[in-house]
Amino acid sequence: MYSPRFVMLVALLTPLAPLGAAQAAPPRYGRPATPEDIAQWNIDVLPDGTGLPKGSGTVAQGKALYDNHCMACHGPDAQGGFKDRLAGGIGTLATDHPVKTVGSFWPYATTLYDYIRRAMPYQAPGSLSNDDYYALAAYLLNRNGLLPDDAKLDATTLPAIRMPNRDGFVPEPEFRHIIRSSRKK
Repeated sequence: MYSPRFVMLVALLTPLAPLGAAQAAPPRYGRPATPEDIAQWNIDVLPDGTGLPKGSGTVAQGKALYDNHCMACHGPDAQGGFKDRLAGGIGTLATDHPVKTVGSFWPYATTLYDYIRRAMPYQAPGSLSNDDYYALAAYLLNRNGLLPDDAKLDATTLPAIRMPNRDGFVPEPEFRHIIRSSRKK
């Protein structure tokens, strides 16, 4: 019925089965997060500017950073490379050919800062300083006609910028109080 080799293999392995089952431990994934780990990722910025870090940056600084870190993907003057176009398109959303950019579509300038600090530059997210991210936001807002060439952004001036499409979104109910407080400014 069974081959002699099979019977011998079962006979050899059977005494080891309880030993393996008794010693089996549940899998362990990672380690508990430390307060330092959590602080590193607790960087969210709300529409009213809550969560913005200290620092500042100018349009001119942002241009140099953009040319070095962003232009390869987003093209000269943020007008589009092989990744999304970031500038222009204001007033096109209700047309047959809407152009969704930072200036035309995004409702809050603080969202720009939050996004680029979390996700950019593409090959090394979070690798720039807070000042650099303020400068990049200043440059992109300038390219969209929302800041003058000599502008400087910081935690006070960034949330004060009124984006053209601010009222183009219907917020989730749990965030309406945050939206209302930012509109009073």
